[in-house]
Amino acid sequence: MMSKHVPTEINLNRRTRILTVTFDDESFDLSCEYLRVHSPSAEVKGHGPGQEVLQIGKEHVNIDAIEPVGNYAIKPVFDDGHDTGIFSWETLYELGKHQAENWAIYTQRLDAAGHSRKLDA
Repeated sequence: MMSKHVPTEINLNRRTRILTVTFDDESFDLSCEYLRVHSPSAEVKGHGPGQEVLQIGKEHVNIDAIEPVGNYAIKPVFDDGHDTGIFSWETLYELGKHQAENWAIYTQRLDAAGHSRKLDA
């Protein structure tokens, strides 16, 4: 199945830890932390509904490398060793499009689990 959304550009700024994904119609700035905690991998998503694993302590995670996967996805290699998430073009688009609500849900889940984001280095 061909993705309706194919990026025209993908740029990683390691200093700010932001991955900018540009599509024909819009561009999204996605933090490495956001991508890491929303990785489509089994480690994060689990193997079925309700098996999601809350990712904590990822505030300062960065991406060491980005590997292409065919003509449909990328596989970021995070500096915490996580490298099993394959982000299809459609996944990247959806993560960008729904970033505000996804982030709100993530921070609510952290709060509910008794964790807070540690922003100091």
